[in-house]
Amino acid sequence: MRNLKIFIAYNGSAYHGWQRQNNNITVQQLVEDCMSRIMNSKITAHGCSRTDAGVHAREFCLNARTDSAIPCPGLMRAMNKMLPDDIAVLSCEDADEDFHARFSAHGKEYIYIVNNAPHTDVFGSDLALFYPYLLDEKRLDAAAKLFTGTHDFSAFCKAEAKQHLKSTVRTVRAFDVSRSGDTVTFTVSGDGFLHNMVRIMVGTLIYLNEGKRTEADIVRSLETGERTDAGITIPPHGLYLNKVFYN
Repeated sequence: MRNLKIFIAYNGSAYHGWQRQNNNITVQQLVEDCMSRIMNSKITAHGCSRTDAGVHAREFCLNARTDSAIPCPGLMRAMNKMLPDDIAVLSCEDADEDFHARFSAHGKEYIYIVNNAPHTDVFGSDLALFYPYLLDEKRLDAAAKLFTGTHDFSAFCKAEAKQHLKSTVRTVRAFDVSRSGDTVTFTVSGDGFLHNMVRIMVGTLIYLNEGKRTEADIVRSLETGERTDAGITIPPHGLYLNKVFYN
């Protein structure tokens, strides 16, 4: 039995996230169905993350076990021919038996892209958040550093998700905000992220830019865990899973 390690990229605009659902189309459903047809057996794909509806991935890892002898280059070609244009297989290799896309990962990097132009991008409106008011990226970059380190991120988690978690403590290794022309990019990496955590952190920084929150509010939210001390949950379409880190 082989254990395949596969990296894919996808535009999540048309999907209700990665994880298979009964009533919605997801990336996992299409990937599993595609692999099952090619290998003529039922394939289960284990993803490195769930990703919400509308969220994209530039580098998403999955692993799948199969007794098929189809070599990885042939499998990649077949999958890329069968999958829709908004999902692409980037690489495929045979992994160790104990490799698991989620549990073997020791960190992830997300980016959130904001179109900070005075007008919307009519060709990419589902790929970045349109925000027409000037963002002070230098102030936001300094404030983003307040999130780094190991903290209880209860204030930055979807309320319904907390009851299923053993811990809301996470380590943010780096958080940077940069500008290139009219594009402002929020880049955050860490050992793991809670449900909506990145979107709420970015939303808090947006609120800081608008004067609705202060740096002191960020510090207080990390100390108290009170959701009201943080900012809004920013829309999903500007968020990308950018990298997954393995040893």
